[in-house]
Amino acid sequence: MKSQKNIGAVVIGRNEGDRLINCLTSLKDQVDLIVYVDSGSADDSVENAKRLGADCVLLDPKIPFTAARARNAGFERVMDRPDPPELIQFLDGDCRLEAGYLLLAAAEFETTDTLAVVTGWRAEIYPKASVYNDMCDHEWHGPVGDILACGGDMMVRSTAFKEIDGFNPTVIAAEDDEFCTRLRKAGWTLRRLPVSMTHHDANMMQFSQWWSRAVRTGHGFEQVHDLHPDYFQKERKRMWFYGAVLPVFGIIGALFFWPLLIVVLAIFALSYLRTVRGLRQTGMPRLRAAHHGFYLFLSKFPNIVGATTYHRRKRKGAEMEIIEYK
Repeated sequence: MKSQKNIGAVVIGRNEGDRLINCLTSLKDQVDLIVYVDSGSADDSVENAKRLGADCVLLDPKIPFTAARARNAGFERVMDRPDPPELIQFLDGDCRLEAGYLLLAAAEFETTDTLAVVTGWRAEIYPKASVYNDMCDHEWHGPVGDILACGGDMMVRSTAFKEIDGFNPTVIAAEDDEFCTRLRKAGWTLRRLPVSMTHHDANMMQFSQWWSRAVRTGHGFEQVHDLHPDYFQKERKRMWFYGAVLPVFGIIGALFFWPLLIVVLAIFALSYLRTVRGLRQTGMPRLRAAHHGFYLFLSKFPNIVGATTYHRRKRKGAEMEIIEYK
């Protein structure tokens, strides 16, 4: 396959092991320039990246690691080249790039000068390995056309990236949503193509991993909403209502007035059934929808943990450190 000289690739990772090798291998025949940014890996990630021809950047461990900070560092390394490419494909180290995707994405940028981001569909490599992987697989399949935001696997026009000063390095979760929001506010557009882009390996096999990921999501809801009050409004309302307000009323009902507890439990049950019905309307089988619905219902509680963690850090002036799930 002919490599693309007008495209650079930035891969970020931390202790990804064989996943990183698979990621870089999927890239090395498609682009001439690959920058790998490592966030303090304790495995052989850096050595493997160098062996596969990547230009490696090692982040200073004295500064909190974030995916946003890593992507910025990778972009800066690409821009340091004498004749840097106009298009940058960002890729997480636990993903493999679909062959031929870069050509399709690059061609899309020629359709309009205001297009800043092009992305595609991400899919899980092992969706049946666990219900948590399966939920990720369903989550990745977003709408096509012009979109509000996308995940970290994206091709970005470098002029747009520089105009908004890249990612906010202090945002530890949903940093891609925050980045995309600033692009849109600056007048740029974002687009998802109806094609396969990357294959992701979530490798979530334990409940504790899922819980940590949901905690991180809640942290992202609050932090990004703090920066952009018009964003994550619905998500935050659901999180606070079902994860905090209703449980408080349930405890009050259990202690002092049992009919109130019955009402709270009925609201929870109706919410769960409504979620399952919505999943079924997308064509999801009944049992799968029931499993997904349960965890979507349960996620409001770790989301609240993440949200309160953000506010506690903000109140104390503490650094926003990453929340890892693997």
